Formats: sequence, C-alpha cells, structure tokens
Amino acid sequence: MEIVLWVVHIIVAVGLVGLVMLQQGKGADIGAAFGSGASNTVFGARGSANFLSRTTAIFAVIFFVTSLSLAYFVTGKPASVSAVERAGTAETPAPAANPSAANEQELVKQLSDQLQKDKPAVPGGNVTADPGAAPAPAAPAAPEAPKP
Repeated sequence: MEIVLWVVHIIVAVGLVGLVMLQQGKGADIGAAFGSGASNTVFGARGSANFLSRTTAIFAVIFFVTSLSLAYFVTGKPASVSAVERAGTAETPAPAANPSAANEQELVKQLSDQLQKDKPAVPGGNVTADPGAAPAPAAPAAPEAPKP
C-alpha cells in the first residue's frame, strides 16, 4: 500500500510541475508590458477557469492527500533500533576512574611548566640577544613643531 502511495505521489508531483509550467500567467502577452493589458485587473475578473487550472487544482488536492497519508504511515511505524543498541551495553568498557588529587596536582604542575617554557619573550624582560644579530634601529626623533 505504501509503495503504491509513493508511486502516485511522485507521478502527481511531476504532473503538477508540468501543469504549472504549461499555464500562462495573467498579463503574459506582449501588450501587457506596454500598458495595453488594462482590461485585466490585478486581482481580476477572469471568467471561468479553464481545463488546465481545474486539473492543476485536482492534482494539488491529490498531492496534499498523498503527502499527509505518507506522513501518517511514517509516524505509525516503530522507531528503528540503532546498531549500538543491538550490540548491547555489556561489551562497552567502563569509564576510567577519576585520577586522584595528587595526580591532578602533578598534571597541573607539568602543564604550567610546559607553558612557562613555551612562553614568548616579553620586550624589556631578560632577553639574551643573539651575538650575530644586527642592533635594533633607534627610534626616529619627534618632528619639531612649526613656528608661528
């Protein structure tokens, strides 16, 4: 039943797109671009609907009914079981025990020592210059103020 509903839904969807593409809009003639389409109002009195618009309405109703039916079928099924749930929890290892306070303090000390080693040199601090490096250029002198 569900497969038949899917087939009908897809056929109706493709047919609906085709019918919409075949129809001509309200002022789609060349005269409407130059203002001669004044007989067609914006929300207009168009007269009776033609074959294409009636067929489009029927296809739209069928499309909505099949969409709602498919949604009903999908929500009526039980949820699938994942592979993890099928394997069971007995095979999963227990989480590692929390490290003791002494281990945590040792870890913090190691990390702080590592950060101190990797810390970049601060200007004006104890920085040993490379003996082969060129001396740093002197700062430029401040310009003189103009005389009035």
